Amino acid sequence: MAEKTQTTLPSKYLPPVDFRDLPEPVPLRKVAGASVIILATAIGSGEVILWPYITSQVGFIFIWAAVVGFGIQFVLNMEIERYTLATGESAITGFARFWKPWWWLFVVFALLQNLWPGWATGAATTATFVFGLGDDAPIVPITIAALIAIGLTLTLSPVVYQAVEKIQGVLVVLIMLFVLVAIPTATTGASWGALVTDGVGFPVGQSDLTIALLLGALAFAGAGGANNLVQSNYIRDKGMGMGRHMPRIVSPITGHEEARPSLGYMFPTDAENMRRWRGWWKVANWEQFITFFLIGVASLVVLAVLAHSTLGVGQVQERDLAFLRLEGEVLSETVAPWFGMAFWIGVTIALFTTNLGILDYTSRLIADQFKINALRDSAVWTESRIYAATVWLMIAVGSTILLVGVDRPFLLVVIASSIAGVQMFIYSGLLIMLNRRALPAELKVRGFRLAVLGLSFLFFGFLSVLLVLDELGLAG
Repeated sequence: MAEKTQTTLPSKYLPPVDFRDLPEPVPLRKVAGASVIILATAIGSGEVILWPYITSQVGFIFIWAAVVGFGIQFVLNMEIERYTLATGESAITGFARFWKPWWWLFVVFALLQNLWPGWATGAATTATFVFGLGDDAPIVPITIAALIAIGLTLTLSPVVYQAVEKIQGVLVVLIMLFVLVAIPTATTGASWGALVTDGVGFPVGQSDLTIALLLGALAFAGAGGANNLVQSNYIRDKGMGMGRHMPRIVSPITGHEEARPSLGYMFPTDAENMRRWRGWWKVANWEQFITFFLIGVASLVVLAVLAHSTLGVGQVQERDLAFLRLEGEVLSETVAPWFGMAFWIGVTIALFTTNLGILDYTSRLIADQFKINALRDSAVWTESRIYAATVWLMIAVGSTILLVGVDRPFLLVVIASSIAGVQMFIYSGLLIMLNRRALPAELKVRGFRLAVLGLSFLFFGFLSVLLVLDELGLAG
């Protein structure tokens, strides 16, 4: 058996790690919900906004890409989880063990993706549909009030992860209830048939669908961008694998803080630890497959079919979220007034809680990396305090963006999602390096999953190059 003082993780840029035994795996029911936050964020971005809009413009010829996107992200999420289950560290910390600047580059990427408060603005906009307010409704003040409410929720919860998981869990249940009611009540057989017969295509340039919009839709067919990377932090706070040994983020006001950084451990690859590893790997895969992939794909498809059933194809000229207003109005006329109202309320809740999840995971990523790489020895700046400071800084910047006049939610979501696609190109390649070079031979990624990482790298790389060429006016 390997000596427990041996170091296997690269230690040129971060301290070496000690060895500890892997905790005993737990039944699936005890970790169910580790992917619910990432699922809820996916529902509130691509599934509620981008994919229904694309379907209303070109039908189902691009829906294949949504299923492929979810499949790729399932593998990406599991390779992110692989490193964390084995070490307790986040994947970004693993990247920084190979090259120090990766940590702050991903901090910058996360901020560029998520400083735009598109989801809170969207929630404020759809809330005006619920209350029958006109185009002169005070969207910006409502949005800022929503952001402040999110900030209070995140910084006053004794254990932040538990609060976010419960809130997002309620959202997912409500969305699933709406989906179950919508299938027999508001979708048509013709639309379900079109789902099968529309064929396969890549609608660049059709119906004003830009490269940025399509790249963003692919990235947000699932979670997208930095959100996938923070799956590391979620399973760590859930106590999965070596994450059981790591500190959790709590409220600096109501919780008990730990000042140590989230630097990890390794476990000896003896027979007993490998038995535990196989148990954790099986449980983590089933939890991610059921919660993220199956429920995510089902909800995306139903919401796209609902848009097709109510709006048709090529009939909607509205951009921004006006197409959601029209969809609710059609549902009110063709099904019942209460159903159109339920649609708008559901979308509002989805967008609001998505912005909550985005503020949480961005602040979680930044706090983790600043504590490890810049404030490792500080007893004052705990990870929890950095987290709280980042939440309120993002709220202040987001509010400023709104006050200076950048308040179009559809545009903000497209900006965020296209940046997410570029990130996915980069970290698909980094995950290959990390899980091939940092982990022991028994834990390395190989076979089909390695091939999917390579496909993801090429897929999002190609789309990222198209995005750059499009922005330079060189595409097409």
